[in-house]
Amino acid sequence: MRLGNVLKPGDVVLAAVQFTDTFEVKKRPALVLFEEFGNVVVAGITSNAEMKGVSLLKKEGAIKDSIIKLNYIFTISQAMIEKTLFSLSAEKKKEVYDALVGKLDGLR
Repeated sequence: MRLGNVLKPGDVVLAAVQFTDTFEVKKRPALVLFEEFGNVVVAGITSNAEMKGVSLLKKEGAIKDSIIKLNYIFTISQAMIEKTLFSLSAEKKKEVYDALVGKLDGLR
């Protein structure tokens, strides 16, 4: 990723992602939740419609209908991001926010 490219919450990026069950690294889309000091916290995105999460449709910018997996949140280096693909609408960002807060409600 080129320096100076500012990431914003709600950006969908193409990033090098290491899978949890192998040492394999593949390029995958991910949703930027926030960035601090070059570390980017993201939620994985999958086209596997069987997964649970927030839907992300082609008409919203995805290459194919997908799921934002709020149970798959991880931190990557900003250097692992190849490019920004698109940004979520304000409505979709609120849907992700509300779903994520719902998952965190048990911390109260």
